[in-house]
This record gives sequence, C-alpha cells and structure tokens, in this order.
Amino acid sequence: MTQVAYQINDRRNKEVLKNDEHWDLTTADQKLALYDLHRFGYRLLFVRNMLTGPVAVISQQDDIAAIYADGEVDLRPKITLREYH
Repeated sequence: MTQVAYQINDRRNKEVLKNDEHWDLTTADQKLALYDLHRFGYRLLFVRNMLTGPVAVISQQDDIAAIYADGEVDLRPKITLREYH
C-alpha cells in the first residue's frame, strides 16, 4: 500500500503544525528511534495519524524514512511527498 503524505497544509486548510507540535504527536517508541537516527542526520518532518497509529516522516538530505507507532523504522517507505509551489 502506498501512503501519500503532505508536507504542507492538507486539503482541509488546517493550520500547519510547528516541529515541536509534531514531536508531541509521536509515541515514546518513535522518539527513541528518532534519537538513534538523529546522529546520522535524520530530522523529523511531520507526523501523520493513520488508522494504525501515528507515522513520523523523517528525512536525511533527500532520503525519506518513516517511523511507525511501535518504533519500527522503514528506510524505504512507499510515501510520496507533494511539492509545495
């Protein structure tokens, strides 16, 4: 299954969350995984709430990865980011 993640306001024109607000949406397992990946240059882009729980979308330069609610890291997720123009 391919997930589409939006890097800007979604189509409902909700307010864009700040990075610390996204951080607050992550689970403890996601925070631990991101701490480990931070030393390799990964940073939190945003969090999306899915039916299976929150998905933290992270990046390192042009590489996108996902951390699922249980802390599992997917370095090759099927996520498409929409470009903001």
